[in-house]
Amino acid sequence: MLRRSGPLAALAVIALAACGGREPDAAAPVADERAERGDLLVIDNARVFDGERDLGTVALVLRDGRIERIEAAGSEVLPADVERIDYSGRHIIPGLVNAHAHVGNTEGTEHGDRFYMRDIVVRDLRQFQAYGVTTLVSLGMNGAAFPQIRAEVAGDPGLGAQLFGAGAGVGTSDGAPPAANMGLEQDPVARPTDAASAREAVRAQAETGVDVIKLWVDDLGGKAPEMTPEVYRAAIEEAHRHDLLVAAHIHDLAPAADLVASGVDIIAHGVRDQPIYAALAAAMREAGTGYIATLQIDEANYIYAEHPEWLDTPFLRNALPEAVVRQWSDAEWRATKLADPATQRARDAVAMNLRNLATLRESGVAIGFGTDAGALPHRVAGFAEHRELELMLQAGYTPQQALTVATRDSARLLQLDDRGLLQPGRRADFVVLSADPLADIRNTRRIEAVWQAGRQVAGPVGEYAID
Repeated sequence: MLRRSGPLAALAVIALAACGGREPDAAAPVADERAERGDLLVIDNARVFDGERDLGTVALVLRDGRIERIEAAGSEVLPADVERIDYSGRHIIPGLVNAHAHVGNTEGTEHGDRFYMRDIVVRDLRQFQAYGVTTLVSLGMNGAAFPQIRAEVAGDPGLGAQLFGAGAGVGTSDGAPPAANMGLEQDPVARPTDAASAREAVRAQAETGVDVIKLWVDDLGGKAPEMTPEVYRAAIEEAHRHDLLVAAHIHDLAPAADLVASGVDIIAHGVRDQPIYAALAAAMREAGTGYIATLQIDEANYIYAEHPEWLDTPFLRNALPEAVVRQWSDAEWRATKLADPATQRARDAVAMNLRNLATLRESGVAIGFGTDAGALPHRVAGFAEHRELELMLQAGYTPQQALTVATRDSARLLQLDDRGLLQPGRRADFVVLSADPLADIRNTRRIEAVWQAGRQVAGPVGEYAID
């Protein structure tokens, strides 16, 4: 679980299978016997950003899926016959930690809970992983198979980004998440109407072993009833009794202050209707309330219509099903999308989200990293995360600060103390890049390899394409 009062409780014993000795540009991971032998493996001569600092060119010494120690590049301290992979000229960053995404909800241009099945969830996790996301929280709308899939993926890094999640989550009767719009034909979301049923819903989800409780507190632009304070206060209190973090979906400023006062742990979307005022920022800082802006969520509504040339880049193209490529290539579709009044509202929401993220950054509020990718077809798994990093610079972050949020800080927000930093004792989850992301954040797209739990699990994104 993502424990509210302590570090990560182990979900499963991770079966490690490290790649064999290869040149660093090999695309396909190959399992060998290293995990069984517990042999050392040295990742040598790469320039490493550890999630906090630029370490310069060093050697990462791996054993059993973790970083055992960090030595000088080319160190002679280790035995001469230790296996080394030479990443000269490459840059390494920690694997990205996405604290707000979704899996098993899309197929082509369609979406809905009818797609929540093992093969589609694994497909999505592999796509996130190929794009450098090694830890992912699926924040709601998960089907009944979630615990089994999560356990299977935890045991085999080759199946994709390690999965945590909120199960189905807790929503509002006749409200968010909107069952019809989200294609929730079976609608697994609990929808309590009073404090007693809210507590019962949280208890039931806790018994299934969820990692976090998700609440939807949103009136959908005044079109639906919003979860009442009675319900969300009871849900938060009950979740904390079970030692579970609580993340609240919001859109507007209105419910934010009371959610913070009620003890919510994470605001799971940026406030997008009004500026966040100083007293709320201070209350969040004092309470330790985390904040995930999901800047790309509104931009995704129009940005691909504005930039059809992006489809010519393998980094985006390889992340898209053919049906989506055909839709976005259609000039009529693009013109209709850009003429829609909702597009200007989305642009305004992005601008407000950026403004509020800057306010909270300057106020010292704990910021996590998330995108809501995977909830809808245009929220593109993998690509959205790199675009989110780029957008963060518009809120005043430097490339190094943005990467720290997406790695160390996001792991801290989830109280996962075994990842997010490339330091001794931590998981060997990292991304190998061909250019320096601290010089240009867009260089996070120059992926040559992804390693998870000490094993190479993906190769260059340019060679990756979804099935």
